Formats: sequence, structure tokens, C-alpha cells
Amino acid sequence: MESSATFSSLPGSGLALARGLSAADENALREAMRRCPPAAVEAALQFRRTGDPAQVPVVIDGLIERFVESQFRPRLRQDPAKLRLADDLGIDSLTMMEIVMLAEEVLQVTVNNDELRGLVTLSDVRAFLARKLAATAAPATR
Repeated sequence: MESSATFSSLPGSGLALARGLSAADENALREAMRRCPPAAVEAALQFRRTGDPAQVPVVIDGLIERFVESQFRPRLRQDPAKLRLADDLGIDSLTMMEIVMLAEEVLQVTVNNDELRGLVTLSDVRAFLARKLAATAAPATR
């Protein structure tokens, strides 16, 4: 998975996010992701427990799968660099906002609406969140 390398190669990525996960936090996370694939839920829990950036692409893919219409889901197995959010997956701006809101909750990151404008492909989303998480983690590692 090419994007995993992107996450793990960023200095300090995720490390500041690693912290204990209470039973209440775990239950809340499971509830928020209740319609996501089980692998995405487990990856989110692992990320929240350890800050492991290799889990993030699985989380992102699961969040997107949750909101994509069933007829488009098989396309999620295509090359993420070529998989266009609107054209190939039918994700409109409202759906993108729902995905972002859930990603903010799950990954504990804040995303400004203006930052979403350049995101065209699934690969763009992964890279954007990798940079965002690295920027969040970097100040705490200095």
C-alpha cells in the first residue's frame, strides 16, 4: 500500500496522538463507525491506541466506503491515485463534508473547509490527511 509508506515516513506522524483509550472512548468510536467495515473500525481503534500512521489509510477507506453508494463500492479496490471522488465514487460536496466530519472525530484532527478544494482522488485524501496528522503531531515531538 503506497500511502502507508507516506504516513510512516513522515517524522513524528501520529506519535503525539497515541494515548490511552478508555472503554467509553472505545464504545463512542465504535458507535460513530457503526456502519463502517469492521477492518476500518479496528484500524481506528489501533490508531487511537498507538498513533500508528499505517492504520490511517484503512480508516480513510472505511469512512469513504460507509458513505459511497453500494454500486460504487467495488471501485474502491481500484488504484487510489486514479479513483476520483466525484466522478468515480459519486461523492458530492455534502457527502464529502459528512466524511470529513467523521474523519475529524475518528482521527482527532481538524479540517478547514477550504482545505478540501484540491482533493480530487482517494490518493489526494490519504496524502492530505497524512500531512494534516504529521502537522498535528510535529509540534508535540519537538
